[in-house]
Amino acid sequence: MNTNLAAAAVAALTLGGCAIVHPEEKLPPQPQAPGIELTKQQGGRFIALTGPRRQHTEPFLGVSDTNYSVLRSWLDNKTGEVAHQLYVEDSYYGGPYHWNGVYDTANTQLKFIPISRNQITCDLGCAYADEFAAELPDTYLRAHKDSGIAVTFTSANGKTLAAVAPPEAVNAELNALDAVREVAKNAAASPTVPPPAAPPGSPASAPKS
Repeated sequence: MNTNLAAAAVAALTLGGCAIVHPEEKLPPQPQAPGIELTKQQGGRFIALTGPRRQHTEPFLGVSDTNYSVLRSWLDNKTGEVAHQLYVEDSYYGGPYHWNGVYDTANTQLKFIPISRNQITCDLGCAYADEFAAELPDTYLRAHKDSGIAVTFTSANGKTLAAVAPPEAVNAELNALDAVREVAKNAAASPTVPPPAAPPGSPASAPKS
């Protein structure tokens, strides 16, 4: 699997200093996987699949878009490659925590992906919003369809954070991915049929003056 696939899918395309903007397009959900949000990115090159969010702690200062984890995937429609992540947003006072590792319940080390750190405010003590993820190979995700995924993120200063994707979330993500792949496969296999030629002598075949 291309480790850079997810980064490529969400990065803006820039050529010669001129940004080429492809607006994201929401796609209808797959009947086989309710709750999975599908988004077409970079003009259809990538399909992003995002599952339901799960709070790992209470929302920070009551803001709903904080302190959650989510299973997300990208399908490269050109190469067929796929990338999966268990993504985390973590907002907190103090720190920064310096997240740098992740392992699962079998003590298997997974690839840690640092994404961003933003300092929210230091008016009443500093607060930070961190984004990071565990890379999940496709074979790993499929091997955990029945058990789900539970990981622990670790930091350089001893902090830990647990995040889970239960079996229903893993199965929904994979069902949606397989359905999208099947649609793309069928579309590629369907040849474009040209319209039938007009018979000789018909008005449609007469030369235009």
